[in-house]
Amino acid sequence: MAMTDNAGARHRSLPPVVYRDTRILILGSLPGTASLAAQAYYAHPRNHFWRIFSFLLNEPSLAECSYTQRLRVFKHHCIGLWDVIGEAQRQGSLDQNLKDIAPNPLAELLQQLPQLEAIAFNGQTATRIGQRQLSDNTLLKNIVFYTMPSTSPANTMPFAEKVAAWQVLKKC
Repeated sequence: MAMTDNAGARHRSLPPVVYRDTRILILGSLPGTASLAAQAYYAHPRNHFWRIFSFLLNEPSLAECSYTQRLRVFKHHCIGLWDVIGEAQRQGSLDQNLKDIAPNPLAELLQQLPQLEAIAFNGQTATRIGQRQLSDNTLLKNIVFYTMPSTSPANTMPFAEKVAAWQVLKKC
């Protein structure tokens, strides 16, 4: 990460975690500082992502597993992870502080996922940027899109409500 001016550092997203048989792709905006430091998606201890998926996948200990074990569970359930932003300037971890955004090449990734059925955007920023990138993509005619409440601790929606909203992915 190269430092820029007072507005924050330049951050790059993590590589995609996908498999040829990925059926559901979760797209966040850009990993926060804790995730970038750990080189692991949703690494902030207060982020609800892994706890939510413990419920959705009926994997009670998912949140306590190692990152490698979590990714094995996602592979087993044909779930992939990536971000809509490839690189951006940001002070802290809040999406509202994102500047000078360069998108990830989502269309290129989708060409590698022939089994893809659904894309779930984790939060409004991911939705806004991701839908703009994918709006003209003819590969997506049979893909269902979901805008999910952000799992970030900055989203103060109660945990039970987040779980309820994310339940829609059980249909996929």
